[in-house]
Amino acid sequence: SSSLPSPQPAGAIKPIDRKSVHRICSGQVVLNLGTAVKELVENSLDAGATNIDIKLKDHGAELIEVSDNGGGVEEENFEGLTLKHYTSKIQDFSDLIHVETFGFRGEALSSLCALSDVTIFTCHKSAKVGTRLVFDHNGKITQKTPFPRQQGTTVNIQQLFYTLPVRHKEFQRNIKKEYAKMVQLLQAYCIVSKGVRINCTNQVGQGKKSSVVSTAGSASLKENIGAVFGQKQLQSLIPFVQLPPNEAVCEEYGLNTTDIPQNLYSIAGFISRCDHGVGRSTTDRQFFFINQRPCDPAKVVKLVNEVYHLYNKHQYPFVVLNICVDSECVDINVTPDKRQILLQEEKLLLAILKTSLMEMFGSDVNKLNVNQKLLDVAGRIQNVKKMLPEEAEKPQVETLPGCETKNPSGEGKRIMTLDRLRESFSLHQTTESNFQSPKKVKQKHSSPRQMSLDTTLCTVKTQKAVLTKKSESCHKMDSKISIPSAYLTKLEDNADSGFCSTSESDAGCSTPESGSCVNSESVISPPEEEFCRSEEQRQNECLKTAGCSDKSLEGDVQVLDTEHQLNQVNDWTNRNKLSQEDSSSSLRVKCFKSRSFKSEADDFKAGKCPEVKNTRNGMPSVDVLVEVKKKTVPLEFSMKVLAEKVKKVIQQQQKRTETQNYRRFKAKISPGENKVAEDELRKEISKEMFAKMEIIGQFNLGFIIAKLNSDLFIIDQHATDEKYNFEMLQQHTVLQGQKLIVPQNLNLTAVNETVLIENLEIFRKNGFDFVINENAPVTQRVKLISLPTSKNWTFGPQDIDELIFMLSDCPGVMCRPSRVRQMFASRACRKSVMIGTALNVQEMRKLITHMGEIEHPWNCPHGRPTMRHIVSLDLISPE
Repeated sequence: SSSLPSPQPAGAIKPIDRKSVHRICSGQVVLNLGTAVKELVENSLDAGATNIDIKLKDHGAELIEVSDNGGGVEEENFEGLTLKHYTSKIQDFSDLIHVETFGFRGEALSSLCALSDVTIFTCHKSAKVGTRLVFDHNGKITQKTPFPRQQGTTVNIQQLFYTLPVRHKEFQRNIKKEYAKMVQLLQAYCIVSKGVRINCTNQVGQGKKSSVVSTAGSASLKENIGAVFGQKQLQSLIPFVQLPPNEAVCEEYGLNTTDIPQNLYSIAGFISRCDHGVGRSTTDRQFFFINQRPCDPAKVVKLVNEVYHLYNKHQYPFVVLNICVDSECVDINVTPDKRQILLQEEKLLLAILKTSLMEMFGSDVNKLNVNQKLLDVAGRIQNVKKMLPEEAEKPQVETLPGCETKNPSGEGKRIMTLDRLRESFSLHQTTESNFQSPKKVKQKHSSPRQMSLDTTLCTVKTQKAVLTKKSESCHKMDSKISIPSAYLTKLEDNADSGFCSTSESDAGCSTPESGSCVNSESVISPPEEEFCRSEEQRQNECLKTAGCSDKSLEGDVQVLDTEHQLNQVNDWTNRNKLSQEDSSSSLRVKCFKSRSFKSEADDFKAGKCPEVKNTRNGMPSVDVLVEVKKKTVPLEFSMKVLAEKVKKVIQQQQKRTETQNYRRFKAKISPGENKVAEDELRKEISKEMFAKMEIIGQFNLGFIIAKLNSDLFIIDQHATDEKYNFEMLQQHTVLQGQKLIVPQNLNLTAVNETVLIENLEIFRKNGFDFVINENAPVTQRVKLISLPTSKNWTFGPQDIDELIFMLSDCPGVMCRPSRVRQMFASRACRKSVMIGTALNVQEMRKLITHMGEIEHPWNCPHGRPTMRHIVSLDLISPE
């Protein structure tokens, strides 16, 4: 090594030369087509333009040109226009706090110079004639000539990224994807820029220009949304209504309600209604702004979608939200593209959003206006009005017992949720008798409490399962007039004692309200009610009951005995848990014959719980002295022999560990480990290996056992065949279209329309057909003339939207809308080998060979695993 000449010592730290620094950093400022267009549009907006024209050639790969009618550039600023970190917006770091403009770092034009050929035409309002400026890659002016134009600036960018060969190639290869992302970004500026007319066109080759997006310069957010996405989108939106965060949400986010800053945030915008079918199949139309600046606040996005999913599980909302906040609470200087923004009081913002959205959607969902009069439980006639889930969620157990007597006239509109409405229809005949004596309720309540501990441990559960019990239990209850009143008092006492845990149902309908018509919960759930009493009370109650036969009564009492004894055995260790389990299990327990419980109950009474029994049988109860006659035998012992044996054992172990392979498959066969198991199989088994597998046989008429080298696998015959059939259907089926009588307008955006036109073949394979009129204005070129139909499945425009979204991400790749997938999945399922079918070796071989021919052989389209590793024969000891 010493003979080689070294120009400098290896470790010397030196500055990178200016040109290289410029090239290295520029690629980090302008990341893609979207950033380039965004930076130029922001410059125009900062210059006060009211009219911005964007021209693209070949989707922006050839040329990007942005013209505006803003202030223009003065002659003394020509030099600094494209130099790194030259800007008119700020002078020092402290100015960042109050910066109002989009641009402030002076990087964009300089970076664009480094990455492409830049020419700028500009005319300042004070200049008599415009100027044409040509720049080199370092941002230096190489040509400067007079050029006639009106006030404003045009920036012309040719061959973006051609100075970075690898990125340039990648950029051209993915130009359609880049273009789709760019349009998405541009739409945000079109929506938020009030009073600015933005128009974007694209020209492919020598073809004619097509419009991409165009706004009319309206002064309202709503009209801008209409201009970009069409009037149809507007009809599905509701305006955002801001509310202060409620207590429950504050608690969830750990906010102290007393020191929440008031009026810090002001939020305006629009969001989709939560009715099914109104949302979108993807998140492609969600726009968030902080102080009018488009950005991606991850937590806000997540929250908005999560809340929307509570009300519309299968769709995503259209969202436009502008969050206004004092500029001192925001840091926009986080990433080069300024899309990440840090907020000081982010939790408060999330709390405001959650409260407001739940209120907006809550008043929208689960409601119906019933104009006809309804007969309610007490036999009075009342109006049913819409109800907000929030009101239903506050458990108001305390005011329960007196509720019927307090409002005898029943004036005013009665509030009801859907669930309760359903009950009032189905139950009012049977329950009328139960509410005949409201006075009784009051007396019971005022009498002193006579309750033992096990009473107070009752868990009040008002869940759907209980609400929708079989009608028979209602009939049985008909005769038990004393129960509801007692049960109501119990409810109230438990609430007071603090032991009662109310678990709310998903429907948002919880413990009965004051003033609610039906307390069907109390009527329908005898098991919990009986649990709340001490034993004598319970037995008396049952004996009082007229309508029960002796046999069932005895069964009930026995069951409850068993449970009680069990509680005592457990020494009350896990009170709440146990009572919860009891109340849910006793529903099931009643189905059993009373005899089986008797025997168990007797066991318990005898004081033997199962564990105790075992230990008793295992040990003799009395120690008896046993005399043994002894016989002495001398044992031969030799250290030498022992040492040799130990040595042998060690050698055998070493041999075994040398031959033993490492365990390739470690995942258990359990639903929780599906992902791990699939990853192992994917890693260890290639498609060719399926053909080499040896078939051992069929197990349980449902599974094939196969062996590969020393590994045994179990293969689900139905899931495997289903996956093969499904993939074949996916690839080869051409869905038949049904012609429409009148061609249907689709109201697509310009970009989506282009995506559709470019992928017509894929749409045709999915059964959609269109007529395309090249001369029609953009957004109206495509009309739908045929829809796929298949037996009882119907498809529509939402499936077209979904396909467009998939294709904008990977153009030209064959894909299917999710509902077509579902249809294929159910077809594949029905035509596959069923569990319970006996297979011969040829049929099993065919199924396994098919596994090697499909893309994803590890689980069926419904997610059921097709194959799992059982055991490696190497691990089973040869002895």
